[in-house]
Amino acid sequence: MTRPDLDEDDVRVRPGRRGSRPRSKDRPAHQDATVARVIAVDRGRYTTLVEDDRGERIVMTMKARELGRKGIVVGDRVALVGDTSAAPGSLARIVRVEPRASILRRTADDTDPVERAIVANVDQLVIVSALADPQPRPRLIDRCLVAAYDADLEPLLVLTKADLADPADFLANYAPLAVPYVVTSRSGSRWQGMAQVREQLRGRHSVLVGHSGVGKSTLVNELVPDAGRATGAVNDVTGRGRHTSTSAVALRLPEGGWVIDTPGIRSFGLAHVDLARIIQHFPDLEPGTANCPRGCTHDEEECALDAWVASGSAGPAGASRLDSLRRLLRARGVQKGD
Repeated sequence: MTRPDLDEDDVRVRPGRRGSRPRSKDRPAHQDATVARVIAVDRGRYTTLVEDDRGERIVMTMKARELGRKGIVVGDRVALVGDTSAAPGSLARIVRVEPRASILRRTADDTDPVERAIVANVDQLVIVSALADPQPRPRLIDRCLVAAYDADLEPLLVLTKADLADPADFLANYAPLAVPYVVTSRSGSRWQGMAQVREQLRGRHSVLVGHSGVGKSTLVNELVPDAGRATGAVNDVTGRGRHTSTSAVALRLPEGGWVIDTPGIRSFGLAHVDLARIIQHFPDLEPGTANCPRGCTHDEEECALDAWVASGSAGPAGASRLDSLRRLLRARGVQKGD
């Protein structure tokens, strides 16, 4: 039905559909945002600690849409807007991740191009390994050391269950690297070596890594009595530990400093580490590469490292260390003769 008394100028045009208006590329600066520390991450919710003139409080947050796919990990310092009162049911938004002083990363395996950030803003990587039950995994420890050196973190070896095995032979493999270590054991409620662990962690921002069953969560519960981290036993058939910690969490130490407990790992991919830099993380072997042919992969017949190790210049653990280096290189895809 038409209205002859109306023309097109009398017809009201409906506005376009929602969102059709051009969006501005400018984003709010959030200069007045509240700075907090991420202490736990769980299914899209971030537990943060706010310390300001109103005191200290735990604020639950979510990531603002404007951050897109930018990852947020435990240890990050972030900027919050919205309700930061910490009232029950309140939820603030993370609008900015502050520059990181350090970042510990790994990949699922040595062929995975996707880097996964584990924690941020730590200065010490504590590698926890049992001396028995389960057996130590030197290759995994080597990988953790490479990751620590690559991230400019100071490594610390904490060896547990020293009542089950003598640590001397194991420590001999790492003597050339001068990696600091603490040997611990536990009998009932009595600990040996715990005072040294506390001293090494005092005032530091540390992250604990290690495969399942080595006693990380047991250590954390001793260091932070109200932590309540779940602990589990080693499987008698497989010799492997059961995952008891399912997410990373940052805990404040009574003596000062922070410790981040992480879930047990069974692999530590190094796809993010430049192959040419791996040798730099074996300072006991690197001098021996001076006579290597140009383009040497350090896993070929012409490599000078074999003569270097045979001469004793790399120390008594030289052969073991060279084998560890070459295992890493092979795992990263370097083939002999390439």
